Amino acid sequence: MHMFFGSKTSFGLDIGSSYIKAVQLKEKKGGYELELFDMIPLPPELIVDGSIIDSIRLVEALRQLVKKARIKTKNATIGIAGHASVIIRRISLPEMTEEELQESIKFEAEQYVPFDIEDVSVDFQILGPKEEPGQMDVMLVAVKKDIINEYVSVVKEAGLIPAAVDVNAFALSNMHEMNYEIEAGRNVALVNIGARTINLNVVKNGISVFTRDSSIGANAVTEALQKQFHLPYENAERLQRGEEVEGAGTEGAFEVMLTAYEEIITEISRSLEYFQTTTFHEETNRVILSGGGALLRDIPKALAKKTGLEVSLAEPFRNISIPKRFDRAVLEETGPIAAVAVGLAMRRPDDR
Repeated sequence: MHMFFGSKTSFGLDIGSSYIKAVQLKEKKGGYELELFDMIPLPPELIVDGSIIDSIRLVEALRQLVKKARIKTKNATIGIAGHASVIIRRISLPEMTEEELQESIKFEAEQYVPFDIEDVSVDFQILGPKEEPGQMDVMLVAVKKDIINEYVSVVKEAGLIPAAVDVNAFALSNMHEMNYEIEAGRNVALVNIGARTINLNVVKNGISVFTRDSSIGANAVTEALQKQFHLPYENAERLQRGEEVEGAGTEGAFEVMLTAYEEIITEISRSLEYFQTTTFHEETNRVILSGGGALLRDIPKALAKKTGLEVSLAEPFRNISIPKRFDRAVLEETGPIAAVAVGLAMRRPDDR
């Protein structure tokens, strides 16, 4: 989506349903340096299923973040997710040039998009030729225009310029590409567990081969704690982080959390199985977890047990040089939450 104006610096703005995260990177010879990383919590129910319910309070929160993080640039690259509003399909088309596809993409997309084609913004990326001669693989992305407009207008209201719009699943693969060696021929599942969505993106040889958004997330755990111990949302959140809360023991809480994990873990392993069946039984080789849900106690262990795969936490700052003014321990601890924002921050004016 070409909405860049000039080559001014921009920052990655990841608007989740429980936190807004901002990351700004400075390009250096051979890589990046961290300019800023900050986040603030959002009250529940401002964003539901990727739709903005309370734009006034969201605008306030964005202004607060800009102030708190001392963000100087106005240009923000925003990410969009949500199974209800983003459609990503890998499709096979007759070989053609990028220009030709630009002309015919709407027509091609029509059969894959369950909404009126006039109601969506369509973008694509040519992944390369297929085995069969004369055919090529294309990643098709369609996002509902009204969802894009919701986010764009909130960002503008907050005094920022939406320089580009990206899809969270692809921001994850940017982050991965910068920080990890490409493992030839191996499928790596990048799984971002947000409060209300899980974005899954399987990459192979540095290219996205399968993506899926699910409308379940770490809030399932908070809600289970709320129900079990009759707690307000804020206290359930604290309990989930392992803090002491009146009327609930942390060990008893952990039992409840483990039961609530089932839902999240089943959803992830179902998506991985679905990937396997749609790609002629290709195995997933490992899983890299990010998002606030990745920090839930023992969730990597529980997922590894269920899938039999190697599961690790994302390190989005791994190959980024970190100036002295940052607290490294905090960055390491909260790193997985920044994964999407780091991927968005890498977007440059000349990117597609």
